[in-house]
Amino acid sequence: MVARTVLYIGNRNYSSWSLRAWLGLRFMGMDFDSERLPLDTPEFHDRIRSISAASRVPVLHVGDRVVWDSLAICEYAAERARRGSWPEDERLRTHARCSVAEMHSGFGALRSARPMNIRARRQVNLSAAVERDIERMVGLWCEALTLHTGASGWLYGERSIADAFFAPVLLRFLTYGVPVPELCQPWMQQLLEDADLQAWCVEALEETEIVEADEAGESLEVEA
Repeated sequence: MVARTVLYIGNRNYSSWSLRAWLGLRFMGMDFDSERLPLDTPEFHDRIRSISAASRVPVLHVGDRVVWDSLAICEYAAERARRGSWPEDERLRTHARCSVAEMHSGFGALRSARPMNIRARRQVNLSAAVERDIERMVGLWCEALTLHTGASGWLYGERSIADAFFAPVLLRFLTYGVPVPELCQPWMQQLLEDADLQAWCVEALEETEIVEADEAGESLEVEA
C-alpha cells in the first residue's frame, strides 16, 4: 500500500513558507495532498502539535514519516525527483543552493516589515534595513541571471527550488510596489505566470481570514 503524502500548509494569502514548500513539490512533480490550517485560529492551535512537534507549517507527512521546515521538505523531494530540483550545471547549482540558504536564514527585515499578502496592495515606509535587504535580494537575482545564457526565463536556466523560494518575494514586491531592474523583469513575469503559482494565488484570493499581524502598512486600494 502506497503511503499517503500530505503537505500541511497555512493560509495561502499569508504563509510564504508554505508556498515555498508547496511550489517546490509541484515543480518536482511530487504527488501529494494539501491540508490547510488557518493561521492564528483555534483550529490551528488544536491540530498543529499532533502534526508537528515544531508547531509550525509547512510540514510534510509521508506515511508515518514527518518532514518539517520548507527547505528540508524541498531537499527530501529533491532526493526523489527527476526534474525541477536543482540546476544540472555544478556552478549554477552551487549558486542556487547558496541563494536559497540565504533566503531561508536571512532577509529578516524585509520579511518582518513586508509580510506576504497576495490579495493586497499596500504602502509601507522604507527603513534602512529593509532597503539593504531589497538591494541584496535584487543583487542575488542579477548574479544568478548573469551566470547563464539560456533563454528559458528561469532564474538558473531551468525551473528549480530557487524559483520556488523566491516566488513569495516577488509577490511581496507586487504587494508593496517594489521596482525591479530590467534584467530581472522577464524572469519575474515568467514566474508570476507559472500555472502552479497562479493556482496558489487564485485560492489565496478566495480566502477570507484576516491575520492582523500580516496586514502591514496602509491599503492603496480595495482588496479583493
